[in-house]
Amino acid sequence: MTKDVFMKEVRDAEAMLYHISKSIPKTDSDCGDAVQETILKAYEKLPTLKKEKYFRTWITRILINECKGILRKRKNVIPYEEYMDNMRLTEEDSYSHLYMAIMELPEELRILVTLYYLEGFSQKEISEALDIPEGTIKSRLSRARDFLKEQLSEEEQRPATGKNSQQLKSITG
Repeated sequence: MTKDVFMKEVRDAEAMLYHISKSIPKTDSDCGDAVQETILKAYEKLPTLKKEKYFRTWITRILINECKGILRKRKNVIPYEEYMDNMRLTEEDSYSHLYMAIMELPEELRILVTLYYLEGFSQKEISEALDIPEGTIKSRLSRARDFLKEQLSEEEQRPATGKNSQQLKSITG
């Protein structure tokens, strides 16, 4: 892969990388650091990419490892009050209740939901990126849908509108 092709692929994947990283460390600064480090490491390790068609899967694996490394380094605890203040601000953003419910998922489910529903990865691509059998991915996605249905059932009193409504329908079936 040439430098120009690499730069084009990274530009095409930039939003995806940020969305995926947001599902792991959650803070904007950590997400930005993870994405930057991922791009740098991917460029340095470019000769290890066997086939260009697997670039998305390959760089996603690097990103997930980088995010987990950041979490291991930080291991900080956010006070509950600060967490709730941040969540209120986020809730006012366009993600609303669906985003909040996704962020409440356990990390292993949150990553899968982000990859599969928000970024459009196939179960096979996720299996390759995370080195998890496809059957495990299917069962975890099912568990995530059940969790989201339960979390969002309280919101049925208020009609969902726009993009969040479409995402909710695609995730919860």
